[in-house]
Amino acid sequence: MNNAFDIYTIIFLALAVFIFFRLRSVLGTKTGQERDPFQSGDKNREAQRGPADVVPLPNRNGQQQPAPPPAAEPGQPAEPRWTNVAAAGSSAARGLDAIAGRDPSFDAVGFIGGAKSAYEMIVLAFAGGDRRTLRDLLAKDVFEGFEAAIKERESRGETVETRFVGIEKADITDAQMRGDQAQVTLKFVSQLVTATRDRAGNVVDGSPDRVTDVTDIWTFARNVTDRDPNWRLIATEAGS
Repeated sequence: MNNAFDIYTIIFLALAVFIFFRLRSVLGTKTGQERDPFQSGDKNREAQRGPADVVPLPNRNGQQQPAPPPAAEPGQPAEPRWTNVAAAGSSAARGLDAIAGRDPSFDAVGFIGGAKSAYEMIVLAFAGGDRRTLRDLLAKDVFEGFEAAIKERESRGETVETRFVGIEKADITDAQMRGDQAQVTLKFVSQLVTATRDRAGNVVDGSPDRVTDVTDIWTFARNVTDRDPNWRLIATEAGS
């Protein structure tokens, strides 16, 4: 009986070790499908995303890439690589070529979709004073500027009510590689309903009933040598 007990004990221990290593190999492997917060701009995921999630804008790490443009017929000009994204021969198109050359998984269309989602998240987080979300989405110096504005607003006892109506346009205006850092600049034209209230609840800026057109020019960046796929906002300016 003791021999039988020892044999079965050894067998079960061996199975337990095998299962443990199989589970560790699966759970410890990143497939690129672990989360899908904004891998594509075709779906609205804000309701599914927690405020602390970091946002990878374009597809990376094994995500399926869009099919290349069909080959041109003999004697016909080739289809521009960045059709509907950047004009052929423009500085933006050349910059996108440079980024794709360093990061073959870069998907400009998916990037724009993700940038639109990031834009909305950042605008709403700033209005709500959500520092945690902003810290994940902004470069350090940009976050410090946003936080200073939030602190000043809070010191006056003001609150901001913002409702997103929609983004009319999100166009790439510039793209470039600066060393190992890819940078893409977009011009956003959006519609917001926003109002700032004082301590007493009186509206001191904006209107809770009026839709306002807003134009912003934002630049996102990431280091293409990093395993971190996340793009962060590194510069903002008001557009005209």
